[in-house]
Amino acid sequence: MRTSNSYTSKSGSPEKRDDFVNTSIERFHFIASKTEQARNSLQALTDRYGQSTVDEADVIVVLGGDGTMLEVLHNFMNSGKPIYGMNRGSVGFLMNEYRIANLPQRIAKAHKEDIKPLRMIADSTCEGHVEALAINEVSLFRQSYQAAKIKISIDDKVRMEELNCDGVMVATPAGSTAYNLSAQGPILPLLAPLLALTPVSPFRPRRWHGALLPNSVTVRFDMLELDKRPVNAAADNVEVKSVSSVIISLAHGVKASILFDSNHSWDERILSEQFRY
Repeated sequence: MRTSNSYTSKSGSPEKRDDFVNTSIERFHFIASKTEQARNSLQALTDRYGQSTVDEADVIVVLGGDGTMLEVLHNFMNSGKPIYGMNRGSVGFLMNEYRIANLPQRIAKAHKEDIKPLRMIADSTCEGHVEALAINEVSLFRQSYQAAKIKISIDDKVRMEELNCDGVMVATPAGSTAYNLSAQGPILPLLAPLLALTPVSPFRPRRWHGALLPNSVTVRFDMLELDKRPVNAAADNVEVKSVSSVIISLAHGVKASILFDSNHSWDERILSEQFRY
């Protein structure tokens, strides 16, 4: 059995919205990606504000892009530490604008979003039983030139006997603007109690565009003709090869907290994304 790691020194659809409202931000733990830009920013910020340990810090500050932020959110899941990102990468949808000045004041006024991830339980012919968490989405995709054939069940009821496709995913509201959007899936409001079930290049049924599901359901994918049509699964960055079945549900009792500048909330970002062309 393989499981993904998370930070557990204290005790990905959002549960609630709140202002962080912490006026005593004094200790920071900075984490940077490996790019030169991010490393230079790390040096500038630690020179100005110092570098505390994770346990001592009031907040974790991430310097990089969305990939780095997702990695940090996973690593510090359930740590109780709020995470604030500044964009030193490319896309930066999960990040705030990079500025050195007045960082304690910005973070004290930030809006906090609590994200609940999905839990993936996958059975693999080569890796056995694998469990992992996904903040954005759990996705399945064909491993070879052959299209995948997948049976879809919702709460133990078969809803589609056979989907011929390149892949399929279940995305959270937080992840609905990522891979889900590129596959023509719907953008979900951040606090909507929904999941997006989205096919990738469906061949049969050709006109099926997916479904919106209550986030209380359990989704099961069973691979058909597995020997001929191998399928991989991924929970964010945890990939499992040659899966025979994948079960997806909301991970209860697990969350990560992310902070956004008060003048550029996550709701505003999601709304703006729907009018980009």
